[in-house]
Amino acid sequence: MITYNADGVKMPKIRHRDTSAWIKRVAQAHGRKVGEIGYMFVSDEKILEVNRQYLGHDYYTDIITFDYDEGDVLNGDLVISLDTVRTNAEKFGKEYDDELHRVIIHGILHLCGINDKGPGEREIMEAHENEALAMR
Repeated sequence: MITYNADGVKMPKIRHRDTSAWIKRVAQAHGRKVGEIGYMFVSDEKILEVNRQYLGHDYYTDIITFDYDEGDVLNGDLVISLDTVRTNAEKFGKEYDDELHRVIIHGILHLCGINDKGPGEREIMEAHENEALAMR
C-alpha cells in the first residue's frame, strides 16, 4: 500500500492511483514488490528538522528515505521537501511536475538498493531515474 500525506504544505497535484501503479512497475522492474510505502510532503523547514533529528545532517535536501525493506518487499517512509523540489526545478530548468516525479521515484530506487553518494553512483542513479521516468 502506498500512502500520500502532506504536513504544513498543500498536497501536490499528483494522480495517486497512476503514481502508485508506476511505482509498482518500477519496483517490479528491479525484482521487488511494494509493501508499505508512505510519502510525506513537507516544507524546507520540516525536512531540515527531520534531517537534523534522524540523520544528524544540518542541510536542506529534496528527499529523505527511511528504508524498512524486508527481503524483496519495499517498505519505507519518504519525506519530500516541495520547496527544494521547486528550487531544483528552477535551478535545472525542469518542469516542477517532472522534478517532483523524479524525486518520488528517486526514493523508490534507494529502497531498491541503488545509491548515489559514492564515486560513479550518481550517474548510475540518474540512469535508473531516466529509465523509471520513461515508464511513467
